[in-house]
Amino acid sequence: MGFGVFIHRTDSIYDDSPAEQYQFPSQYLSRAQTFVGDWIIYYEPRKVEATRGYFAIAKVERIIPDPSAAGMYLALIEPSSYLDFATPVPFNDAGGVIERGVLNEQGRISGRAQSAVRPVSPTDFERIVALGLDESVQILPRIGDISATPQFDEVQAPFVFEETRDRLNYLTSRIVRNRAFRRVILDAYDRRCSVTGLKLINGGGRAEVDAAHIKPVEANGPDIINNGIALSGTAHWMFDRGLISLSDELEILISRHVNDFESVRALVNKNGHALPPQRTSQRPHPHFLGWHRDNCFKQ
Repeated sequence: MGFGVFIHRTDSIYDDSPAEQYQFPSQYLSRAQTFVGDWIIYYEPRKVEATRGYFAIAKVERIIPDPSAAGMYLALIEPSSYLDFATPVPFNDAGGVIERGVLNEQGRISGRAQSAVRPVSPTDFERIVALGLDESVQILPRIGDISATPQFDEVQAPFVFEETRDRLNYLTSRIVRNRAFRRVILDAYDRRCSVTGLKLINGGGRAEVDAAHIKPVEANGPDIINNGIALSGTAHWMFDRGLISLSDELEILISRHVNDFESVRALVNKNGHALPPQRTSQRPHPHFLGWHRDNCFKQ
């Protein structure tokens, strides 16, 4: 077992679905097998426009031959282990290259940086995850005591795994994952409710909008941006209860079970469509939208 890096880009020619599987050629098989049962970091290359750099973590459950492509393999991701970083980590910053393992003895970037599947040292892994899940800049939750002045300048404790259990507890903690998911979703939607268009910030500096899972965690919905949407409290309540849903084209669907149809229609965006996130790659995935319509929406 050991940590690794998987290079992925949204326009990849490979059959990748980061929260579910990662496809790679046989040349990387022996290397990828060392990651089974442990965590990998997803990285988007620098040559990609507006690259996210190191942008997510996931746990490799097992590796199988790809039944649909000879000579290819699939690293299957453990359900619900995927997590987008709240703060994507660049390849390098003012202190130099973040992943020190790609440097040669002369301190220059080596060919290892081009490997689509590569090991990463525990030290580099901890450094990248610490930056990706940094909570020193927070989007405060909608509930809680707002009487105290928010503190944003606290120094985050060093992110060091003393035991395997510490690492697993941290990366699988629902509290940690919810905070990161909220940051990712609210940043993508500019803190605006996708269904109503409202962007409200209360007196305590809190965004009055929720980060909603389309396929809920209880149904093994992953913490991936394409399974999330920013919703106001009322819209979130209706969405979870199946009174509203979305088509694959983000048309807002209103259930005929709503007891005040006209009021709900007046509440949603006038064009009848949910506001999309800022990047096309961040849009809700039809797979999750379809699940919500089939399992939650009251036709």
